[in-house]
Amino acid sequence: MLFHPIKYDEPLFRPPSEAFSLILQVTIGCSWNKCAFCEMYTSKKFRVRSEEDVLKDINAARQWNPDLRKVFLADGNAMVLSSGRLMAVLFPLNDRFSKLSRISAYSLPKDLENKSVKELTELKNAGLTLIYVGIETGDDEILKLINKGETFESTINNLSKAKEAGIKISVMILNGLGGKKYSVQHALNSAKIINAIQPEFLSTLVLSFPFGMDHYKTRFKGTFEALDRSGLLKEIYLFISELRLENAVFRSDHASNYLILKGNLSRDRERILSQIETAIQNPEVTNFREEWQRGL
Repeated sequence: MLFHPIKYDEPLFRPPSEAFSLILQVTIGCSWNKCAFCEMYTSKKFRVRSEEDVLKDINAARQWNPDLRKVFLADGNAMVLSSGRLMAVLFPLNDRFSKLSRISAYSLPKDLENKSVKELTELKNAGLTLIYVGIETGDDEILKLINKGETFESTINNLSKAKEAGIKISVMILNGLGGKKYSVQHALNSAKIINAIQPEFLSTLVLSFPFGMDHYKTRFKGTFEALDRSGLLKEIYLFISELRLENAVFRSDHASNYLILKGNLSRDRERILSQIETAIQNPEVTNFREEWQRGL
């Protein structure tokens, strides 16, 4: 295929696991767009695309690849749409693509606030079977400092509804988010919230500074001193050591991560902890991803 049928409103972002999915923009930008650490959609003003324009993209994609299997609904939190508006996207997707096996989207916990378990079940039955949620931290103090607009309680309550509806959840924790001062409470309370949610997928990314650390400090509502590589490893070691998950696939292989870690945390937790411990104790022989490789 030498061309793509859809013209996007860039920049465009997707989870790593959606590399071979059709990216379908049903919203532009992020409806919250106030998090101290996030610069993904700061160049965009949030808006909802018309059903007509979305349908044009679906029809164009059908001509391009009728055997499409996966679709990711962009931008930052397509789940902010009402169940009715989401259904208006899901129905034509299922009608146009007979081999479609998964539809997914980014979501904020608050996006599920006004959706009942019944509505979420209907969305799941219509093919929306996976949501990606940046929890960032389980610590209420840090959530305020980064202006996340969520709490420990709101996150658990809303994601529990998705779990009850049968929608799989992929969550992300941001390593280094609170810096040195808040590192321990960040690790402990993040493990606590993950244990309560029991997501199917868990990943960790490392806090980065696309506009420089000073810019982040102006947005962080507290004292911030960045963790060095050793501190980041100790934080993730504490986080993982406190996890008690029944069946969660874990990935720490994003470009931002110094150390690549993978496994099932119900089976491989001790092996992963051993890898981290080795890296902490023997940094000179550990195969770290260098700064230039991280591209940050």
